[in-house]
Amino acid sequence: MKTLTKAEEEVMQVLWRLGKSLLREITNEMPEPKPHQNTVATVLKILVEKEFVGIEVVGRMHQYYALVNKDVYSKGRVKSLVKKYYEGSFSNIVSSMVKGNNLTIEELELLLKQLKKGK
Repeated sequence: MKTLTKAEEEVMQVLWRLGKSLLREITNEMPEPKPHQNTVATVLKILVEKEFVGIEVVGRMHQYYALVNKDVYSKGRVKSLVKKYYEGSFSNIVSSMVKGNNLTIEELELLLKQLKKGK
């Protein structure tokens, strides 16, 4: 799956949250400092070319919608991160998080319980 730039991810986050949206609605929901509407339009054009976003023509306006599911994209990004920085090992990332005090023992035990339930 193609990766997105920071600006593209910000626009996708808005689309995933709002669903089908007009350019003005997307721009209004962008985080501060809000980009200019032309900038958002350019990012949307790129996202359409990358096949992350679709367009539905409504009268004279365009409604934009996500073609790529947020969970699918997120899982792909996590796998890429683990492969790139943690030698492809999810246990390495968990170990790193525990060592860095980013994950408590209680949270780790909860994860283990969830893993055991899933099997």
